[in-house]
Parts: sequence; C-alpha cells; structure tokens
Amino acid sequence: MLNQKTILITGGTGSFGNAFTEYVLTHYKPKKIIIYSRDEYKQFLMAEKLNEYKDILRFFIGDVRDRDRLCRAFDGVDYVIHAAALKQVPACEYNPIEAVRTNINGAMNIIDAALDRKVKKVVALSTDKAVNPINLYGGTKLVSDKLFIAANAYSGEKEVRFSIVRYGNVAGSRGSVIPFFKKIIGEGKTELPITDYRMTRFWISLEEGIQLVIKALEEAKGGETFISKIPSFRITDLAEAMAPECARKEVGIREGEKLHEIMVTREDSAMTYEYDKHYIIYPHYNWWEESRLLPGGKKVEDGFEYSSGTNQEWLDVRELKRLLKQME
Repeated sequence: MLNQKTILITGGTGSFGNAFTEYVLTHYKPKKIIIYSRDEYKQFLMAEKLNEYKDILRFFIGDVRDRDRLCRAFDGVDYVIHAAALKQVPACEYNPIEAVRTNINGAMNIIDAALDRKVKKVVALSTDKAVNPINLYGGTKLVSDKLFIAANAYSGEKEVRFSIVRYGNVAGSRGSVIPFFKKIIGEGKTELPITDYRMTRFWISLEEGIQLVIKALEEAKGGETFISKIPSFRITDLAEAMAPECARKEVGIREGEKLHEIMVTREDSAMTYEYDKHYIIYPHYNWWEESRLLPGGKKVEDGFEYSSGTNQEWLDVRELKRLLKQME
C-alpha cells in the first residue's frame, strides 16, 4: 500500500518517527518520506543514520503551529502520520498556552493543510491520557482527537480520511518507567520508588505501535480510533523483573498521574467493536453511517471498559524479564 507513495511524518525525528521510517524503508518501496520537525540537529543525525536512503528522504524544518509551512510540506503527499506533540505532563502544566498552540492549534493546521493539499489519509497518534483526562496534556489530546474525527464531516467530496491510533507509553521510550528504573539501578541505588503498589500499565512495543498505524492506513474509512489488544503488567512486577535485589518504597502518586491506563471508557462502549487483535471506537455522529463499519468486528457489551487494571491478559515477572531481555 505504501509502495510508490509519499509519506510525511510530523515530529518525525522522535522515537516513533525514526522507527516508523526505518520500518517503511525496510518493508516497502515508498516514493518519498518527508520528515517534518523543528530540530535541525536531530534531522542531521537521522539523515546520517539513513544515508543510504538519501534519494527518497526529505527533511523539512517546520512547526505544526505554522499552517503555511505545513501547506508547502504537504504538497504532493499521500499519507500523513501526525506524531508531533508536547507530551511531558509537567511541562504542559507549567506552559499551558504552549501545549494548546502545539497540540490543539497544530491539529487544526494539520487538518486544514491536508484538506487543501488533497492528502489521502491522515493518522494521528493519541494517548491513553486523552481518555477521561486529569491533566492538561490529556485535555489537549482529547480536543485534538475530537478535531481529527470531526474533520471527516467537512471533507466534502475530497478523498482525505482522518483516523486516530491510541496507545500509552511505549515500553522503554522516553518518559516511561523502564529507563527511570534503569537509571536508578545503574547508579547503584538499592531502592526503587513505586508511586503506588496498585498501579498497572499496558505493555506495547514500538513495533506493535507501528503495526497499528499501518493497519489504520490500510483500513480506515474515516473517524475510527484504533486501539491494540495488549497485555497489562503491575509496576511492582516490573520492579521485581528489573531488580529483584532492590527494595521498593511507595512514594505516592504524582499529580496528573492515574493508577490505571484506560483506552476505552464505558461511555464509548456503545460504539466500540472488538476485532482479532484490536478494538475500534467508531464516531457517534449523525454524519457517520454503519456502512463504514470495517468487517470482522463484534460489538462489545454495553458498559465495557478497556483498562490496564481489569484487562484479561497479564504479564508476570518471568514474561517481563523475557521482554526486557529482547529490548537490550
């Protein structure tokens, strides 16, 4: 599907952008991949690493806040992956206007540019924090998600379709608990801080996140929110898997943090369908028609909730050790 297509990735020098670019270059023969981001040094490093593909890689310095620059960058683009965002919860709390400008205004600019330049599909990356948000980052991503879904209502006769892919922190990514624990262990400390002994999280690898985006690109008809079916783990089990010799101390949950990750709320269950390896939340608007339902799905029961705390699939200490070994 991506063969001889032009793909643009906003925030393309991040961990997802790097991995997605390498995956596409390895498994497809794209016409062009455009990396759109603000950091020229990260672009330089990425260009050096992927020098053998220099004929099809393009690097655009730009900000999603800049609509005119996006319109120029989107010229001739088939597919857009929107990964750019301000993601750090404390930074968004302290700089709320900046978070709004990037995460909300930036989403509006992506939509306008995609409509004007006749992009075929846009897949925007979401987060579990957009579900029943309790911090500003989650609030801005909730608005962003709503904007992308609603954009399908006014695309008119244009071909462009907008969809969402939602998952939590990728295992081992910046901001996740694994590198935090690794740092403490590497410093020779003998105690790991646990915010709350009851805390659970979903486990998703970077490759699984990429596969979900590919699925959305292949199948989305517009307005869907794709969510992977993935296992949960307990933070205490992760600590045991990483450093059984370390003591654990409960330090209290941080502001803006949840005990469990939630991907599908009870309120969303009315429009949620279960598939073999994922869920899809369909839009609940009068412009959406059941003819857009993707085949093979089964409607979940009313009141269904997809939470890391009540998930049916769990990773134990042994399985966590195996997955951690694969990440080395």
